[in-house]
Amino acid sequence: MSFFQVLSPHKEQFKDLVIEGERPENKFNCTAIMSDPAIYTQDGTVDHTGKPAIKAKTGTWRACPFILGNEGCERLAYYGMSTNLVNYMKYRLHQSNAVAANNVTNWTGTCYIMPLLGAFVADAFLGRYRVIAVFSAIYVVGMTLLTLSASVGGLRPTCHDNQCHANDGQVAVFFMSLYLIALGTGGIKPCVLSFGADQFDDADEYEKKKKSSFFNWFYLSINIGALIASSLLVWIQENIGWGWGFGIPTVAMAIAIISFLAGTRLYRNQKPGGSPLTRIAQVLVASIRKSRVLVPSDKSLLYETAEEESAIPGSRKLESTDEFTFFDKAAVETEADKIKTHPDPWKLCSVTQVEEWKSIIRILPIWATGIIFATVYSQMSTMFILQGDKMDRRVGSFKIPAAALSLVDTLSVIFWVPVYDRLIVPMARRFTGHDQGFTQLQRIGIGLVISIIAIATVAVVEIKRLEQVRIHDDYDLDSIPMSIFWQLPQYFIIGAAEVFTVIGHLEFFYDQAPDAMRSMCNALALTISALGSYSSTLLVIIVTHITTTNGKPGWIPDNLNYGHIDYLFWLLAILSLINFVVYLFIANWYKYKRPTGNCK
Repeated sequence: MSFFQVLSPHKEQFKDLVIEGERPENKFNCTAIMSDPAIYTQDGTVDHTGKPAIKAKTGTWRACPFILGNEGCERLAYYGMSTNLVNYMKYRLHQSNAVAANNVTNWTGTCYIMPLLGAFVADAFLGRYRVIAVFSAIYVVGMTLLTLSASVGGLRPTCHDNQCHANDGQVAVFFMSLYLIALGTGGIKPCVLSFGADQFDDADEYEKKKKSSFFNWFYLSINIGALIASSLLVWIQENIGWGWGFGIPTVAMAIAIISFLAGTRLYRNQKPGGSPLTRIAQVLVASIRKSRVLVPSDKSLLYETAEEESAIPGSRKLESTDEFTFFDKAAVETEADKIKTHPDPWKLCSVTQVEEWKSIIRILPIWATGIIFATVYSQMSTMFILQGDKMDRRVGSFKIPAAALSLVDTLSVIFWVPVYDRLIVPMARRFTGHDQGFTQLQRIGIGLVISIIAIATVAVVEIKRLEQVRIHDDYDLDSIPMSIFWQLPQYFIIGAAEVFTVIGHLEFFYDQAPDAMRSMCNALALTISALGSYSSTLLVIIVTHITTTNGKPGWIPDNLNYGHIDYLFWLLAILSLINFVVYLFIANWYKYKRPTGNCK
């Protein structure tokens, strides 16, 4: 039976139907129809016209191909210009190893900090769909400017006899384009994953199970884009030219926008829930104002809206929890509060609003333990490449770009995602009894262990490389007779770590985030990468400062044959081990959120 057949007995009343806002008593009440779980989603999502989303016509895997296509092309654009960026800065802008590595990690960190801005705008004002569309346009402008800076005379660096130099104006245009891209990606990164997950109704158990697979295939689409970038585009940059090497990613980004807009009619959209920062501030202020008020032992006495739905658009109600009880004071209803018809939100907050803040507090320690992992991962775009530059990159007459080996990391992810989804999860399910094989925290923990193995492998390869330098007693060799393929295991292992920890983080931060703060929490997850990049920069600065005293070359000199980056890798391995031990305590303490009811 169609929607219009259901309404046919009420045609006259339907003329006055009010779907959004207040319903006057004399209007036709469509609550029974709109709440039918067989027809409409129950998580508060709407279609592109703003009407409640019809399950049979919107969302799920009918909408996801457009989102995955967008993500694959956007990631091709991002990795196409960033994978080999350290070499562009070193050879075209004539920067030293340490300066080029720090510039890359600083820019990468900014790319993962800017999502906080995009997420705030999406959750509070525009919604995820509009933010993705607007910031994608900014992204394309940045990519276009980057292409011009590498190909147009006057904007590109001047090169003679394989020596390039850039004037201040050229450097300024280059970095302007990079940070426009960082701004653009700030709107896409926090929203596109949450937007894709929004296509599955949390209140529908069948769709909820499908959502877990979406996170795996979403990350797979990222790595398909990265696969093309780290193979074909890196070769084009080093053998044909940087203009083409940056121009192709620019076209890919334009295709990403087209793919995203093409699915507009199929999308389910979560309405903005208002400023999450304002709601958090209200809880803090109300708690402090009532610092002397006692919290009742019976949590049912705390203030909550009478309706089944939460007062926060796009959010389900949350049950009160026993942790951080000081903030429960914000939900204690005093006599002064009861007098008022409409409570002052800066004096009285609902249990759901308090629990939103508690959820963020519980998430933060898990977030913090991801920073060391991200620091290890960031070495792949800097130290791994610089290490590969000093190895034998020849295969016959062909010379492999060192950055191209990141292709192995991508292939590793492409290999492990279906293996995890189709083999590991069913096998683990038999032993754990958990629907997803492992809990989200178990999955993250396994990845942390694998990352320790990965960075230890890198250190062992560097020890072997330095042994070859000493054996041949020629520290000024551009490349030593040790094949770059010795790096293959480190890339493959770190790819396996990604499938467990990075995808685990994506799923954890979406699932455990308050419903109306999902973009913000996804942005919080992305700041792990930002802080990992900044931590890498800080670590390089500290190590360089300490190890270059008294005229010593230090661990990271311009000629790595005189250095000891193996010590840097062992330092990261030790930090990773300590981080994992801390993580075990935090994961054991963590309590998963408990949502109830439906979204408004």
